[in-house]
Amino acid sequence: MLELGQCTNMDFACGYRIYITGDTLMADELREIPKRYAGRKIDMMLVHLGGTTIPSPLVGRLMEPLTLMPTMDAEEGLQLIQLIQPDVTIPIHYDDYDVFASPLEDFRRIVEAAGFSGQVVILDRGEQYKFF
Repeated sequence: MLELGQCTNMDFACGYRIYITGDTLMADELREIPKRYAGRKIDMMLVHLGGTTIPSPLVGRLMEPLTLMPTMDAEEGLQLIQLIQPDVTIPIHYDDYDVFASPLEDFRRIVEAAGFSGQVVILDRGEQYKFF
C-alpha cells in the first residue's frame, strides 16, 4: 500500500492511498487488506491482470503440461475490486507479453456486468490518470 500525504511535526496525514497488486492471484491473505485498512478509504488500485500463463514441462503420470498462472484473470480482478472496494481501479500489465490468457475485454465485460464500470479507468499505453 502506498500512502501519499504530508508530514508536519512528526504527524503524518495520508492524503491519498494507492494499492498496487503486483503479480499475484486471489489468495486468503488478500482478505487482510480490508481488515487492516478498515475505516480508511483506498483511493486507487492498480491491478495486474492478464491471466499470464507460463507453460511448463510435461508432468505427472499422463505427461501433460502444467500451466502456471501468476497473474489474475478477469474474474479474479473483479473479485479483488469487490474485496478492496477502491474508489478507482486501473488495470495494468495485461498485454505486455504474448502469454496472457485473459484479455482486457474479458475484464471490461465482467466489470460492466457486475456494475463496477464507473469505478474502472482503462488507460491506453502512455495515457495518464490525474488523481490530484
